[in-house]
Amino acid sequence: MASTSRGLLSGVVVAAAALATGMAGPVNAKDAVNIYSSREPALIEPLLKAFTEKTGIKTNMVFVKDGLAERVAAEGANSPVDVMLDVDIGRLASTKDKGVSQPVGSAAVEASVPAQYRDPQGHWIGLSQRARVVYASKERVKQEAISYEELADPKWKGKICSRSGQHTYNIGLLASIIAHVGEEKAEAWARGVKANLAKKPAGGDRDQAKAIFAGECDLAIANTYYMAAMQTNEKNPEQQQWAAAIKILFPNAADRGTHVNISGALLAKHAPNKANGVKLIEFLTSDAGQGLYAERVSEYPLKPGVAVSKTVDSWGKLKPDALAFDKIGALRKKASEIMDKVGFDGGPGA
Repeated sequence: MASTSRGLLSGVVVAAAALATGMAGPVNAKDAVNIYSSREPALIEPLLKAFTEKTGIKTNMVFVKDGLAERVAAEGANSPVDVMLDVDIGRLASTKDKGVSQPVGSAAVEASVPAQYRDPQGHWIGLSQRARVVYASKERVKQEAISYEELADPKWKGKICSRSGQHTYNIGLLASIIAHVGEEKAEAWARGVKANLAKKPAGGDRDQAKAIFAGECDLAIANTYYMAAMQTNEKNPEQQQWAAAIKILFPNAADRGTHVNISGALLAKHAPNKANGVKLIEFLTSDAGQGLYAERVSEYPLKPGVAVSKTVDSWGKLKPDALAFDKIGALRKKASEIMDKVGFDGGPGA
C-alpha cells in the first residue's frame, strides 16, 4: 500500500536516508516502485492502491511539495526514485531540463495519451488535465460566455480577483497567451488584467472563490478541480456555500478553446526499478487509471473515451486549447518576466 506524508519511513525514504549518510540502501525490488510526488497523498493513494491490486507491485511514495527535481538531481545516480509525479507543465518541463529523467518508451502509453500531452522526446507524460477558467458570481455576472482577452477590458475594473501572477498556474496561462498573440499583446493583456484587479493578488484559488462569495469581486481566474473540491466538500459547508455562489465560464470556448494544464509523470534517469516504473505510468494512462483521475481527483482524463465525473460534466463541455504543451513550457520564463515587468503582484494601485 502507498505510504502517506505522515508515514515517511517507507522503504524509499529509508533508502534515501541511507544515501544521505553515505551508505547504499536496498532500493532494488522486483515487486516495488518508488515514487516522489508533489501531488497531495490523498489524491494519489487511491490510484496507487488500485495499481498494487492489479499488478501485485508495491508502491513507496514520498510527498515532495517543492523542489522535487532539485532533490532528485542532488541524489544523483544513487537516487531511489523510479517515477516522479508533478502537477504542472512548467515543473514537468523543468524536471526534464535538469536531466534527471529518461524516455518512457512505452507503446501502450503512446496509444493512450495524445501527442499533445506528451513530451516529444517521451520524458514527461500527461496524466490528467484541468482547465484555467473564470469563476463568476451567479448573482452579479449575467453573461454566460467570456474570453481571456475580455478580462483586460476596463468594464471589469475593480472586479477581478487572482492569486499571484507568479504562481505556476498563472504563468502557464500567460505563456499560452504569448504563444497565441505574441509578447507585446500578452504584456498589454497582463497590464489590463492588473488594472482590473479588485485587490492585491493573494491566497489560492479557493480564496478567490471566497472573495466572490463575500462580494469583494465578481470574477476570478481559477482551476476547475478546486470548484469540484468545494462542491463535494461535505466536511466544510462554508466552502460549499462559496461554490454555490459561483458559475464556471470556459474562456474562448467559441474560438481557440480554454487553456488547460496537466499533471504528469516522468521516469527517473537512474530508476532502480525501471520496468515497474513503466508499468505504473502505463496503469495511470490506462482506462482504469484515467477513470480514477476523473472520479477521485475531478480532473479531465487525457485518454480519449474515458468519461468525466458527474460533477465535472455538470459545468458544461470543455473545449481545450490545442496548443502543444512543449510550447507552453518553453515560454514560461518569458511569462514570468512579463508578470514582473507589469508589477502584477503589486495589485491595481502599484
